[in-house]
Parts: sequence; C-alpha cells; structure tokens
Amino acid sequence: MSTKQILGIWIFFCVISKLALSQNHALIPYPRQIATKQGYFKFAQQTTVAYSDKKLKKEATYLAAGLMNLCKLKTNTICVSKHSLNSKQSILLTLDPTFQNPEAYSLYITTNLITVKSATAKGVFYGIQSLLQLAANTSDVNSMNCLSIENDFPQYKWRGMHLDCSRHFFSTEFVKKYIDLIATYKFNYFHWHLTDDQGWRIEIKKYPKLTQIGAFRTGTMKGHYTEQQFDSIPYGGFYTQADIRDIVTYAQQRHVEIVPEIDMPGHAKAAIASYPQLSCNGEKVAVGTKWGIEKEVLCPSPFTFQFIDDLFAELTQLFPGEYIHIGGDEVLKEQWENSEFCKTLMRKENLNDATELQAFFMNKIEQIANKYHKKAIGWDEIMEKNTNTNATIMSWRGMEAGIEAAKNKHAVIMTPIDYCYFDHYQGNEATEPLAIGGYTPIEQVYAFNPCPDSVAIADRKYILGAQGNVWTEYLKTPELVEYMSTPRLCALAEVIWTGNQNKQIGFEHFKSRLVKHQDFLKKKNIHFSPTFLINEAAKK
Repeated sequence: MSTKQILGIWIFFCVISKLALSQNHALIPYPRQIATKQGYFKFAQQTTVAYSDKKLKKEATYLAAGLMNLCKLKTNTICVSKHSLNSKQSILLTLDPTFQNPEAYSLYITTNLITVKSATAKGVFYGIQSLLQLAANTSDVNSMNCLSIENDFPQYKWRGMHLDCSRHFFSTEFVKKYIDLIATYKFNYFHWHLTDDQGWRIEIKKYPKLTQIGAFRTGTMKGHYTEQQFDSIPYGGFYTQADIRDIVTYAQQRHVEIVPEIDMPGHAKAAIASYPQLSCNGEKVAVGTKWGIEKEVLCPSPFTFQFIDDLFAELTQLFPGEYIHIGGDEVLKEQWENSEFCKTLMRKENLNDATELQAFFMNKIEQIANKYHKKAIGWDEIMEKNTNTNATIMSWRGMEAGIEAAKNKHAVIMTPIDYCYFDHYQGNEATEPLAIGGYTPIEQVYAFNPCPDSVAIADRKYILGAQGNVWTEYLKTPELVEYMSTPRLCALAEVIWTGNQNKQIGFEHFKSRLVKHQDFLKKKNIHFSPTFLINEAAKK
C-alpha cells in the first residue's frame, strides 16, 4: 500500500472519529471515571509544577521534562505545602493517604490549577501519564479542557511487557526508550529476556566466557525457519554490569520493576558454548545461529548448580526486584536420556522419566532463587509432573495451564500466544514485515480476558495479571520492535488496567481514541504500525 493510500485512510478515520472524540478523551488506558467540566486551563509563560512532599520530587522533574519534550512547555518545579500554593496556573502533585489502592490516582483540571494526587509516588506517576497524554493530544498545546478523573486504579497487579534481547541485541538507549514507552501506558513489569541459544547478553564477572564467547555468533538465520538459509556475518553484544545498573535505575524512576530471565535448562546453547562442562557430554558447541529449539541442555550436575548459585549471587546485586525468571520452556530431553550421569541421578532420586528430571531440576533452581530472597517465575512447562514448585507460572501455550495452576493455588501471569505474542503478524503477510508467523490483530488483543469466567471465584485472586511478549528472531532493529509492539501494547494496557470494564467501553470507543492517539506516539518518536488503519479500511 502506498504512502498516499495510507494518508487517505488516515484522513478518513480522523473524519469519522471526530464526533466520537468530541465525547471522550484520547486516553489509553481509559480511566474508570472521567467527567468533562466547563472551561480551560491555560498554561502561563512558565507554569509552576509544585509538589507537596519531597518524595514527589522525581515525579515533578519527570512531568516538567515531559511537558517540554511533548508540548514545548516550559515549567519550573518547587516544593510547597498545599496551603502556600498561591500562584495561578500551577500543577500540584500531592500525596493523599485516603486512597485504598496504592496505584490509584485522581486528576483534576480546573481553570487555574491541575492537581494529581495518590497515596504513593507510583500512583502520582500514573496520574502524570494521563496528564501528559491529555496535554500532548490537545489541539492547542497552551490550553487543556477542564475535567476530573476520580480514583482511577488498575484491575491487575501484574501489567507486563517483555523484550527478547538474546536473538537480537538492542542498545541501552533503546532499552530505556522501550521502558519509557511501556511506563507511558502504566505497565509496571519489564520482563527482560537476556539469555538463549543465540546469545548470552549479561556480564557475569565470575564466568567471563559467557560474554567473551556466548555473546557472539558466527552468523544468523535468514528468512523463515523452513528455508534454512544463513548469513555469515558475525553478530553479538552484551550489557555490562554498569549498563544493567543504569537501566535498572532508569526503570525504577518510572516505577517499572525489571524481571531478568535466564532461560534454563533448555535454550542454553550459548552458556554451554562458553562452558562445555555445563552439558552432560562436555562436547564443544558453537553459539546458535538458527531459530527454534536446540538439543543442548544443562546437565543437572553439581557443577551446573554451583554455576547457577554463583550466577544468582551476581544477579541479586544487579536486580533489586522481587522476581527472577528461570525459564523452563521447550526442553528437549534426548541428551538427558542418553546420559549415564542422569540415569544414575534418576535412580537415586526415584524419578521415573526425563520429565520428572526436569521438575527436579527446576525445583533446585527455585531453591537457589529463594536462597537469595527472590521469587521464581517459569513458563508453564515447569508445572509438568511438578507438585513441589511455589514458582509463579507464566501461561503461554494457552489459558488452560494458567487456569489449572490457579486451581492449585499457584500465582499465574497470563500471556497466551493467541493474544499476547506481538511477534505475530498483525495484518496481511504480503504487505507486512517478515514475522515468525501467526496472526494477532489489535482487536484480538483487545478482546483478551486474563481471567475468564471459567475460573472459579475463589481461584481468581491467583491470576496476577497479564503480559505481552516481543520475541525478536525476526526483529533486527528498534524500529521493527516498535512497529510490532505498538499499538498492540496499547490495547493490552487497557485490558489489564481497566479489566472487565474495557468490555463495557468497547473496541469502537478504543478505536476512536487510538486514531487521535497516534499523534501522541509520533511526538514520542515511536515507529508504530499503521496496520490497524489498513485493516479497518479493508472492512469498509
């Protein structure tokens, strides 16, 4: 489709959405309670951003920078008591302990004062996100409609987005931009996939070969897996521990917790290439160059468990969050089944097969994580023949494993492939960038319900929330990551913030906001996909 055709579609949807947009604001996720008032708040030559508590200084600085970057509005920040704020045309950030939900906020825009309040700095930050969207989407950047948003709060505790930096490596600058993007839509967890067959991306000082060898491959698969074509261009990169600390601090300032994933015991070829003694046969292998599942698997040996213990000791110093993701997916078991060491271990531990050996392995890893006061998260395979795990389950192969885990009183994060995998196509394959396959249009994402009616009422509390996943086998550049993830992540943000209320708001309402909202994405320099507009035009 030509640029001219896309522009025509854009104009068409802007016209048909004009009436709908006059009745609502281009906010994503949409607040639970919002009311338009009469009048306008007009920004002064230098509007004051005031904060009533020193705990909110970072949020005030963030807001001032956002108004400058998005709207070219100059502000100054001051710390004041609420009763001493006398200047007109001010923005006040304030704490209010009466909010029951620590992430809830209220936002009031009157003719001379904008107030954002919450019980916590985190809640104030979410109010700021709504304020910045309103400011950036107004036709006159110097004024805003008066309105009120009352006690807006999230349905789910876990509102996550994932990024795979193993298959393709992305700079610290882009990782920060991605974190800033997801924080804009009130996501609070960043699942950072740092290791896999095709690359180990994090510096571990006790095991330097992980980045000396494991961070680099000799080439990369081209085209789809079935074509089996490769280039011979060396590829690699990794994050130093200084990089990690810098990114963690950046995320903390945006109230995003980073969850590192070290995939084990499968998807470990890069680690085994670095230290062959991690495998059962000790054979030297190269870092993976093709996509898919490799046969190499970590051996459940004393050396491996010591390696993992040492690894977690360093990870704990880098990531202060509550969780470590331990993988557990797509484990090929042939090497275990042919290993005399594993056969002996299985007899010793009364394990009947290699699936039970995997459960034994994952429980050992979970115990090491707990030793360092971390909770473990694993893909839904870790539940197979495993009754001893206390890990949080990421249900990715569908909803069934998550529902079953909740029934068994396990914490669950829903990330089913049919709704939450943003590496799938979102439009016609013939006109879209090369992708891994599948088809997940934005309306399908919006229809997602992380806690379906089939879940017993008593079990629903175990479903923490949901997450969107961005695997990067076919996403070589930051622009492609943004194209594939946005605006589908906008739909997911509304699903997990508003919960069942988004069904009452409806997809048509969301569409009308999204058309206008893409101006906001342009201002943030996000290379979003216009496929949503093309898909809608095709239906007319």
